[in-house]
Amino acid sequence: MSDTIQRFFDARPESIGRARAFTADALAEWGLTGRAEDVRLCVSELATNALVHGTAPGHGFLVKLDVDEEVVRLEVHDSRRQHPEARQATDTDLSGRGLTLVAALSDDWGVQNRTPFGKIVWSCFKATGETTV
Repeated sequence: MSDTIQRFFDARPESIGRARAFTADALAEWGLTGRAEDVRLCVSELATNALVHGTAPGHGFLVKLDVDEEVVRLEVHDSRRQHPEARQATDTDLSGRGLTLVAALSDDWGVQNRTPFGKIVWSCFKATGETTV
């Protein structure tokens, strides 16, 4: 089985919750429950980063999910080329832990440029142990 689903979201705070719900619904439809919370948390972090740091005025972000027999790939596309970096947040920092969380929850993650502009921040999750694929 191989399937792809994507949805565009406006650059508004409520889009983060909508991106989580979109992701949860897609995973449930595919019968992928084993890593659903990990993927949901990662889409929340990546969508938040896109909203706060990655969307140029007037642009939103795209969430794309690909699934095959082995991997669920989550992508968040935005309109700025500046690559995010995971950093070690201090105990008093109020933010800055998102990519560290993505690195801990996913099996792999990275950033690539998008043509003609923008970037894709992606994370992959092994689909082993899922109910169905």
